[in-house]
Amino acid sequence: MLATPHGRLAQRFALGVPAIMLAGAYIAQYVFGLFPCEMCWWQRWPHFAAFALALLSTFAPPRRAWIALAAVAILVSGAIGAFHAGVEYGWWEGITGCAVTTQGGDDPLEAIMNAPVVRCDSAPWDLFSISLAGWNFLLSFAGGLAILGLLARERRV
Repeated sequence: MLATPHGRLAQRFALGVPAIMLAGAYIAQYVFGLFPCEMCWWQRWPHFAAFALALLSTFAPPRRAWIALAAVAILVSGAIGAFHAGVEYGWWEGITGCAVTTQGGDDPLEAIMNAPVVRCDSAPWDLFSISLAGWNFLLSFAGGLAILGLLARERRV
């Protein structure tokens, strides 16, 4: 059990931030049709890891270490989001490959040939001129730093 309300709040944030970010990504993908490029997937993997680490902190010691590792994973996703946003805004070069999504069907070759190409260097959506990758950077960095800050406060108490 975590000793203080700060530690328990850090644990809740460590569970909630990746869950909310992944839910948002899947809603964007399956409800709004914004299929992920390869770098979008790169941003999801650390959130999966963070959620697993935070879940592990609910029943396995050392709880603070699992929560801190979850925060670091969230920060890694944010860093990838910052890189991806820079590629979208044309600040630097990105990767050369792009992701292709298929819907299945009888002929796999036809499905691949007719699949839409999802470019990593153009933002399919933005809010206040900030792309989804930019929002991932902002929210993941804020969340990861908040978790680490709460853990630091819990340690001082």
